[in-house]
Amino acid sequence: MKKMADMKKKYGANAAVLLVAAIIFAALLIYASPEKEEGIEASEYAEYEKGKVLNVLSDATEADELSDGASRGEQLLTVLVQSGQYKGEELLVNNYVGPLYGVAVEEGDSVTMIISTYEGGEHRAVIYEYNRIPALVAAIIAFLLATLLIGGKTGMRSMIGLIFTIVCLFFILIPLLIKGAPTIPTVFLVCAYIAAVSFTLIGGVSRKSVSAFLGTLAGTLLAALFGLAAQSLARIDGMRISEIEPLLQLRQTGTPIGLRGLLIAGVIISSLGAVMDVAMSISSALEEVHAANKSLSSRELFKSGMNIGRDMVGTMTNTLILAFLGSGFTLIIYLYSLGLSFYQLLPSAYVAIEVISGISSSTGMILAIPLTVVISSLLIKRGEGSPLKRGGDSPLKRK
Repeated sequence: MKKMADMKKKYGANAAVLLVAAIIFAALLIYASPEKEEGIEASEYAEYEKGKVLNVLSDATEADELSDGASRGEQLLTVLVQSGQYKGEELLVNNYVGPLYGVAVEEGDSVTMIISTYEGGEHRAVIYEYNRIPALVAAIIAFLLATLLIGGKTGMRSMIGLIFTIVCLFFILIPLLIKGAPTIPTVFLVCAYIAAVSFTLIGGVSRKSVSAFLGTLAGTLLAALFGLAAQSLARIDGMRISEIEPLLQLRQTGTPIGLRGLLIAGVIISSLGAVMDVAMSISSALEEVHAANKSLSSRELFKSGMNIGRDMVGTMTNTLILAFLGSGFTLIIYLYSLGLSFYQLLPSAYVAIEVISGISSSTGMILAIPLTVVISSLLIKRGEGSPLKRGGDSPLKRK
């Protein structure tokens, strides 16, 4: 009877947390929704539509050895429009191909077209890109199947959490920032909300999930504070990010997005996944240690947790640093090829931003380890006998 009562309390708590999260999500989604603007019908406009290459009437493309064998030249095509207002029409298309822009196509290829409509109804098309949607859908399906087959129910819950994260970032966080919400606090609070819901979906309301959430919150906050201190010391902020120019133009036209905090906002978002991973791994491992030997004290649990955490530091730090370096790998190669001097390269904004981003995220992840260990150790020992259990039986307990 007691076990059934505990189960009811556990699932009741899970349902309550998810209900509150759903209410918050709906409220944020409504608030962040962009206001509808009265559109002015243009006499000339462009649309992106799906098409299929029916014939390659002429092909003057060739491999450019100076561009690593990339195609260069021109094709004359007939393309069947498969979506939009011109669906069913066959258009004659001049397809210009270069190493960086344009794609060489073959008969039967599915493509995306830019169809420009001019005053009087005349319309012309150019090839924009291959239609990569089927390939992307296939890759996503393969990823989902692998996750579900290996992860089972937990994998399914993690997929729901991933979808929830993507929706929050694109439909809540970004619209809020565009509306002028303070950059760093908004990003931190949305990330905390994402972490809370994700941990609840994966582990329910349990000691393990609470420990992981609190450790994630602390680690992400420390990453942000370290980043703020580092950017202040280096006298650099989001205004020096290489891709900031379009957002600056957006702000100058009246969009009140905060630009200076975008550097630390990126640190918070990029560190969140790694910190969540570390925090959950630590709290889960300590629950298993406790299940195997319940006589261990908080101090002994802390020592075990730190031993586990130290083994994670090296690989996780490499993961974050390599992720940052990988994202800018082509630019790194270009900078290396220039043979820049020491004082020309290291004081540059690019190097400063990459160093601050990588070091801050790694610092948050590292500091999350002892914090999660402390929180988990205390909750385990003080929560013995509480309905807030670890969230599942340990295989170590089975004989």
